[in-house]
Amino acid sequence: MATLIPSYPLKNPIIVALDVPSADAAVQLAQDVAPFVGAFKVGKELFVSAGPDIVRRLRDTGAAVFLDLKFHDIPNTVAKAVAAAVRLDVQMLTLHCSGASAMMRAAEQAAQKTAAELKQPTPLVLGVTVLTSMDQAALQELGIEADPAQQVERLARLAVTSGLRGLVCSPLELPRLRQILPPEIQLVTPGIRTGEEKADDQKRTLSPQEALAAGASWLVIGRPIYAAPNPAEAARKIWQGLQAI
Repeated sequence: MATLIPSYPLKNPIIVALDVPSADAAVQLAQDVAPFVGAFKVGKELFVSAGPDIVRRLRDTGAAVFLDLKFHDIPNTVAKAVAAAVRLDVQMLTLHCSGASAMMRAAEQAAQKTAAELKQPTPLVLGVTVLTSMDQAALQELGIEADPAQQVERLARLAVTSGLRGLVCSPLELPRLRQILPPEIQLVTPGIRTGEEKADDQKRTLSPQEALAAGASWLVIGRPIYAAPNPAEAARKIWQGLQAI
C-alpha cells in the first residue's frame, strides 16, 4: 500500500470510498482491493458507526486514510477537531469552505502545528465548496444569488487565499478550477463512474481517465468498486486502465 504524500499526487490516484455498514466489512474490503488502490475514504456513516477505531485499524495495515467528515463550526472548534484528526494519523480530511476564511485558516494552522509536534507529515486539509446536491434554488434559499458555478469559484479562491492546499470538486468543475487556481492545488474528485455499473443518482460524472485528463489529482471511487461482484477485480481493471494513460 502506497503512503499518501499530501503535497504530491499519488502514484496510484485511486481512493476507495468505504461506504459499507460495518468496520469489519470496511477492513475486509480494504484488504481485498489494497494492491490496486492508493488510499481509503472513511465517511460519516462508517465513522459514526465504527468510531475512530476504524481509522486506527486501517492505518495499522499501512493504508492511507481520507477522513471525510466535512467540519463546519466556529474556528476554535474546527481547529480542535482537525488536531484530533491529525493525532489519528489521517492523510487527508475535509471541511466546508462556507465556514469562511478564519475557520479555514484555523484548520490549516492546527493541522500543521499538530503534525509538527508529532513529527509526522501534515495531512491535506481539503475544502468542500458547493455540495453537488445543491442547485440554484437551494443557494437562493440561503440568500446566495450566485449560480452554483460562480459560488464554487468564489469559495475555491477563498480557500486558497486562506491557506488550504486542496479542494474537493465534482468532475465537471475540474477544467475551470484548473484555469483559475495555482497548479500546486490538489483536486480530489468524487463522481467517478466506469460505465459498467448500474445507473444511480449521480448525474455529473466522468470516467477515471476523463477525470485525470481534466486535472484531477485523486479520484474517489465508491460504487464501481464496493458494489461490484468482485471488488478486487473491479479495482484492478480501473488501475490497469489508468496506467495506460
